[in-house]
Amino acid sequence: MRRTPLDRWVAARLGLRSDRPSPEEVEERQLERLRESATWAAEHSPFYGRRLAGRPGGWPRARADLESFPLTSAEDLREEGPRFLCVSQDEVGRVVTLQSSGTTGPPKRLWFTPADQESTIDFFQAGMSALVERGDRVLILLPGALPGSVGALLSTALERMGVTPIPHGFVHDLAEVAKVVRRSDPSSVVGMPVQVLGLALQASGAGRVPFRPRTALLTADHVPASLVRRLEEASGCQVFQHYGMTETGLGAAVDCEAHAGYHLRDPDLLFEIIDPGTGRSLPDGVEGEMVVSTLARRGMPLFRYRTGDRSRFLPGRCACGSALRRLARVRGRIDAAAVDCGAAGTVTLPVLDEILFAVPGLVDFTAAMSRSGDRDRLSVTAYALEGGEGGLGPAVLEAVRAIPAVKAAIGAGRLTLSVVSAVLPGGRFTAPGKRAMVDLGVDG
Repeated sequence: MRRTPLDRWVAARLGLRSDRPSPEEVEERQLERLRESATWAAEHSPFYGRRLAGRPGGWPRARADLESFPLTSAEDLREEGPRFLCVSQDEVGRVVTLQSSGTTGPPKRLWFTPADQESTIDFFQAGMSALVERGDRVLILLPGALPGSVGALLSTALERMGVTPIPHGFVHDLAEVAKVVRRSDPSSVVGMPVQVLGLALQASGAGRVPFRPRTALLTADHVPASLVRRLEEASGCQVFQHYGMTETGLGAAVDCEAHAGYHLRDPDLLFEIIDPGTGRSLPDGVEGEMVVSTLARRGMPLFRYRTGDRSRFLPGRCACGSALRRLARVRGRIDAAAVDCGAAGTVTLPVLDEILFAVPGLVDFTAAMSRSGDRDRLSVTAYALEGGEGGLGPAVLEAVRAIPAVKAAIGAGRLTLSVVSAVLPGGRFTAPGKRAMVDLGVDG
């Protein structure tokens, strides 16, 4: 197994002598960068200038000092976005506007300088070096039409590696993407989990376009292990995973060939795991909410930003040889909708993901919950490619009913379950985005 190239990249970016840096060495340099960033923000950001006012110089001196600093929320970005800025609008290279579904207030806006985006390109090069080699071709199923978009930054990173990017954008029509596959025969593919699985399943049918990339990188949504297994079986590729969000500068963490957690973008980001109720830091191995601070961002620094995502630090050394901190796979949102199964616990979308993506023929599903009195209702629509819907509904119903919490809740009369199957219409995905269980509220 090749050692993750991120160790060497982390050491070089932080100016460390050893290409196998220790967690203590990395943390010391991270805190140095955070102190510099805090000084910059105190002088140039009206928002953080107010929050940092009265603090002694040289904050934070130790990781434990972070707990004394207020958390930054998505609401802060919506309400005071421009006040986070540390540079003039003339120095901004990219503005991203994010309107979360169900949110009626102002959208979140994030500003990035060209230098901020350059650091993301640098991270993409380091992360992709475990997946591709010079001369390869990479199909990019992410937005890339606009300068500074994730697909555009990834394309730039690949070109610098001597790799040919094949930008396409989100998958709206599998047949259309199949034509691209036929023309380009990609060595690797980068995209959302469900969309890449759909492409592989369509290609695996008799007489279909061969789709045999050597590697795949899944990103932009939760990645269940059951989906990874089916993708590997259908395409024969080695599957890697990436975690990132716009607030982290798009790139944040990626796994290596050991596939045992995410290696972090340590030179640019400092992660914490906190108790979402108290804000206190949690020890390695304990699950909580991920919080991130930017270390070198000049346009719009963020300190202790609440990602809303659930994970934990993995104890011990990675099988690839790296001793640096790793994140466990992200397990959904802290505030995600959940079906209340009483004493048996709750059922969330990640739980359904793990169970249902193991069902043969399923390419995607939607889930919605509602309440009537003291009883919850869970409704699932399972999607197959054309010709693959036969028997899907009963198989999905059996799989969901077998979940211990669901079985107990149905037996106690506090949950009703309905499942229908359908064909992914025309092989077309709906508007892409992170999948979520829909909470329909109280039945009328």
